[in-house]
Amino acid sequence: MGKITGFLEIDRQERRNRPAADRVRSYREFIIPLSETDVARQAARCMDCGIPYCHTGCPVNNQIPDWNDLVYASDWEEACRNLHSTNNFPEFTGRICPAPCEAACTLNINDNPVTIKTIECAIVDKGFAQSWINPQSPPQLTGKKIAIVGAGPAGMAAAQQLARAGHDVNLYDKQAKPGGLLRYGIPDFKMEKKLIDRRFEQMKAEGVIFHGLVHVGVDITATELEQSHDAVLLTGGAEVSRDLPVEGRDLNGVHFAMDFLPQQNRRVSNEPLGDVQPITAAGKHVVVIGGGDTGSDCIGTSFRQGALSVTQLEIMPIPPKHEDKALTWPHWPIKMRTSSSQREGATREFSVMTTSFSGEDGHVTQLHGTEVDEKFEPVPGTEFDLPADLVLLAMGFVHPVLEGMITELELDLDGRKNVAANTDDYETSRPKVFAAGDMRRGQSLVVWAIREGRQAAHSVDRFLMGKSDLPL
Repeated sequence: MGKITGFLEIDRQERRNRPAADRVRSYREFIIPLSETDVARQAARCMDCGIPYCHTGCPVNNQIPDWNDLVYASDWEEACRNLHSTNNFPEFTGRICPAPCEAACTLNINDNPVTIKTIECAIVDKGFAQSWINPQSPPQLTGKKIAIVGAGPAGMAAAQQLARAGHDVNLYDKQAKPGGLLRYGIPDFKMEKKLIDRRFEQMKAEGVIFHGLVHVGVDITATELEQSHDAVLLTGGAEVSRDLPVEGRDLNGVHFAMDFLPQQNRRVSNEPLGDVQPITAAGKHVVVIGGGDTGSDCIGTSFRQGALSVTQLEIMPIPPKHEDKALTWPHWPIKMRTSSSQREGATREFSVMTTSFSGEDGHVTQLHGTEVDEKFEPVPGTEFDLPADLVLLAMGFVHPVLEGMITELELDLDGRKNVAANTDDYETSRPKVFAAGDMRRGQSLVVWAIREGRQAAHSVDRFLMGKSDLPL
């Protein structure tokens, strides 16, 4: 694949970022794309490795060597078609996926994987620029009516697939616009929302009907939805945030990350905040608790709002700088990673635990913590205090909201309180009700949501029609 000796002759070249001092002045995307010539050279590095482990690293089973070879051969249009055969939204994954495919690349054995994510993004961006990506109308209509609850990436992928199969697809969401956490969680500087709008215009032309500001289980009962549709697919998120039950948690200024991030996204898109307390980092010492992607998003947003300082706390020990390839490859390794937001000036502390908060006049002013050992037990004599005018809890999500729709439908849950459904058919314990995405598997990646949405669409189509030609 690619150029036979490309991986020997051509160095890995990644996309660059605008300087931190420049990019923190706006909420625009700041990654500078490579030229088409440079992208083709990077695609040429894809070696004839025999077993493409990148396939195993990619949840949607992208045919990575194939479209790398097509880009190298300058057949961009066919590369775009191939890319879309496995992934409905490569413009999303090409920007925000952590790229487990690159970790699985054979060239990653010596830390020089093919720039798969960069090439993917270049293909789909060129596809839109050249008008190669257009609505795909179904050859015939089935007359079957489907309700999909949750317009995040899983729901969007399922809706597009089922509409292309000829079904009448109704996509419901409690928010005003589709996208789920893509729109209301991930900051615009990582992915601008015009990308969601552009893709959804295609989906509407394919027949998907979006019902915004409809909270199923509140504004309309789940039973009503079930009775008026031939099948129901639940693709909501794992929205219950992990809390921190310590003294002072109830002080003003201590918030969940998902109370903070959606507000800024709404400001950028000129959506009303609604009847909520405005949260801003402007002029404040910010502490972010949690070392994952959500915590990183809080850091970048805080700097853009004008925070005086940002400190990120992580209870886990500092990971190794490099992984042991013999133990980890081709799997996703645990190693030290620094996000673009963290590079903008955050202080990071590992192996620390918050013990309490204190404040004045009901508002937080200090965080109190301690270092912990390998068993996460406090280490005596390591107590510390941090100035904290705003504390953001970004410690992950535990399960979907159970009150309302899930309780009403009396669905079986798994051991983690997610909706129980397997990946063979995605059926829940209730007839004609299916579940996919974070509501079924728990907190996960956008690329996994797209995969589950596609596979669940296949199962729903097969349930309604007795067979399905939709790709898995």
